[in-house]
Amino acid sequence: MIPGMNPRQMQKAMAKMGMKQEEIDAIEVIIKTPTGNLIVKDPQVVKVKMMGQESLQITGTIEEESLISDDDVNTVAEQTGKSKEEARNALEETSGDLAEAIMKLQE
Repeated sequence: MIPGMNPRQMQKAMAKMGMKQEEIDAIEVIIKTPTGNLIVKDPQVVKVKMMGQESLQITGTIEEESLISDDDVNTVAEQTGKSKEEARNALEETSGDLAEAIMKLQE
């Protein structure tokens, strides 16, 4: 928002420009990525429609969640004799593929 501008005036100005905002009552937002999930806790979500396009504005507390489990890290570390850190790195480089991570570390 523009500092010092009345929220009502802001909505009128946005309407004149063809913009429409809608608050979405969300409990949690999850964004899935190739390496894990971004989880937004206590989100404030606003859907904005402008010029035929829709977009979302999301604010909140962001937590990262890895798709690689501790069990997978332990398995790769045990099979290769490498450290857990090396095992996790290999799993991340191979998108969580256990067999490929093990072969990579055994080279």
